[in-house]
Amino acid sequence: MTRRRFLVQGIVQGVGFRPFVARLARGAGLTGHVENTTRGVEVEVQGSRSAVDAFGDDLRRRAPAIAEIQSVDVSEAATEPRETGFEIRASRIDPVSSAIIPPDIATCPACRAELLDPGNRRFRYPFINCTDCGPRYTVIASLPYDRASTSLASFSLCADCAREYADAESRRFHAQPNACPACGPRLRLLGAAGEVLDQDPINGALETLRAGGVIALMGLGGFHLACDASQEGAVAALRRRKQRPAKPFAVMVADLETARHLAELSPDDEALLAGARAPILLAPARPASPLAPSVAPGQDRLGLFLPYTPLHHLLFASGGCPALVMTSGNRSDEPLLATAEEALARLTGVADRFVVHDRPILHRADDSVVKSLKTGPVVLRRARGYAPAPAPLANPSGRVVLALGAELASAVCVVRGDRAYLGPHVGDLKNLDVEEAFRAGIEHLLALLRVVPDLVVCDLHPAYRSSAHAAAWEARGVPLVRVQHHEAHAASCMAEHGFEGDALALALDGLGYGPDGTIWGGELLGGRPGRFERLGHLVPVPQPGGDRAAVEPWRMAASHLRRLVGADWASLPLPAFADRGERDRETLDRMITTGLQSPLTSSCGRLFDAAAAVLGFAGRLRYSAQAAMELEALAASCRAPVEPYPAGEVAGSRAGPLALDPGPLLGALLDDVLAGRDPGACALAFHRGLAGLFASAAAEASRPTGLRDVFLSGGCTQNAVFLAALVRELRGRGLRPHLHRQIPPNDGGVCFGQAAWALGSLRLTEPG
Repeated sequence: MTRRRFLVQGIVQGVGFRPFVARLARGAGLTGHVENTTRGVEVEVQGSRSAVDAFGDDLRRRAPAIAEIQSVDVSEAATEPRETGFEIRASRIDPVSSAIIPPDIATCPACRAELLDPGNRRFRYPFINCTDCGPRYTVIASLPYDRASTSLASFSLCADCAREYADAESRRFHAQPNACPACGPRLRLLGAAGEVLDQDPINGALETLRAGGVIALMGLGGFHLACDASQEGAVAALRRRKQRPAKPFAVMVADLETARHLAELSPDDEALLAGARAPILLAPARPASPLAPSVAPGQDRLGLFLPYTPLHHLLFASGGCPALVMTSGNRSDEPLLATAEEALARLTGVADRFVVHDRPILHRADDSVVKSLKTGPVVLRRARGYAPAPAPLANPSGRVVLALGAELASAVCVVRGDRAYLGPHVGDLKNLDVEEAFRAGIEHLLALLRVVPDLVVCDLHPAYRSSAHAAAWEARGVPLVRVQHHEAHAASCMAEHGFEGDALALALDGLGYGPDGTIWGGELLGGRPGRFERLGHLVPVPQPGGDRAAVEPWRMAASHLRRLVGADWASLPLPAFADRGERDRETLDRMITTGLQSPLTSSCGRLFDAAAAVLGFAGRLRYSAQAAMELEALAASCRAPVEPYPAGEVAGSRAGPLALDPGPLLGALLDDVLAGRDPGACALAFHRGLAGLFASAAAEASRPTGLRDVFLSGGCTQNAVFLAALVRELRGRGLRPHLHRQIPPNDGGVCFGQAAWALGSLRLTEPG
């Protein structure tokens, strides 16, 4: 007879783990107990040594599919001769909290079948869930994960639900959001002015959608705005009302079959769409789409996702539209809305009707976004279904680290033990409401993890709002570390792979404040988190007008072309310059040549903008990275064989970093545009030539250092055409490229990289 104790950590609360353990133990004839604690799930089993050994093996091997076991600590315990059975104990709160907050989970097939079964007591009940699915993070107030600690605490279980909740053999045993029509949350249908309408909410919503109207839909982590994706008038109205003139909309479709008709999907893509996380997937669009043209103008990809809540399933099952625009329920640049009161206040004039419910949303969570690439899927926005599930991160110092990210695609990271908890995507810190949501998210995450940071990390840029928040922590006496933006990008990718030692990194994005006072963005780094060296960069050019150049690509085209053809750039017959008067062009030329309001930049993102302008993009950007995204779509449209443009020049000396000159690349592009060559072929040749330039620089840096691993990060590595070419070029030179997978390569992953950099610096500087 032996007794053994198991501490199981990972996503093991709220996923049916305790009843699984109980069934496993009882089936093996073992006695003992299992309980949720603030440290994880603790199990003690007693029986023959062979049976206990087999139990330990099965604990991992046969765990519930949606559980994610990260560690199992095993120790021997004193036997208890009088013990006669195996029990599931009430949750226990320990002084130290290390439990992992489970993310929200898409509706499982069993609940979906019950939802649509007229004979089931939960038929058409929009809040059906079980231990395998339903709300988690968005309804959790504190850990351990018990009903009293959720927003369902005020809903008393009826006799039938209480019986299920207490039955260890039930699929709803200790399903904390368990409810039914007799005892749970309810929907209401509101009119445009907030008046309660005496109509079935689902039928009322469908009536509005079919008529070309817009619905504000209260969901899992906030509101959606929805309309029929096949009606151009409805989509155009939503764009006008939401003040989102051009940025692509996500589309929710009824099922995988519909998704296959709209986009090219691999088996991995389909598994991701239909999986528990159910993100928006950016996949190549099929030609002749039945969707309205203004759903995704200028793009070659569609953002598709499947219904992930019972409410979504009811909208499609009730004979609704086969495809719905389903976009974040807010006006552009505002935070996600999470209460009926907020929605009525902010979306009056946007939505024709509101579908709301009375289950409070404790934590806002937008939809996650994943991009399908030939090199594998990559998470671009980490939110519902992913956050705040942790990523492993070496932390020998044991410090609690709060990393505050950058300014755009804001997200925060808290490191506790050897795990980094990334909060959900917040958005761009452009206004006070988003900043308030950012601060509230930090407090929520710290409270859930039951920690107080003893180290805060932020971006080097002094004007970022996240940096200002970091300074407030420093004023309270918490040590502050500032990390250069692109070093954080590099550290993020290296830490995601658990890479130890020195390596090369290409950090390619729009902008980051450099320690030399210039704007970085096309960087080749060498070293490791906490100690990087700038080994190379794009040749800096003036960024005329500063931030204005980031939204007016013609300015960057002028700056790059000024290097190539001198003052004659202003007379080039390019559409981007056509609507600029002579005075505007003269003023811009003077700014470029004198440096007036024109900081130097090595930005790769601004280089993409310049190429887009040369190829015909005119006017202002109407959303972030619009020019680069349309350039990518243009390149992807080319099906003919295309040779890359000359890669440009890589020059350097022992005195400083390599200088990557894209001049020859842009010169070839300009010549072809003026000669009337096919724009798609020009765009593809540019992408491939730029990939060759960066690969040549990495190979050059590899020779004296011997470093062969190259980590790729930054927003430009989200470009599928460019990334595929860059990976191919690096491998062709004998280098080993490494890509992001679960951590966003854009600024949403900077917080993770900041934490990794700070902890790496501590390992390099602290004794022992």
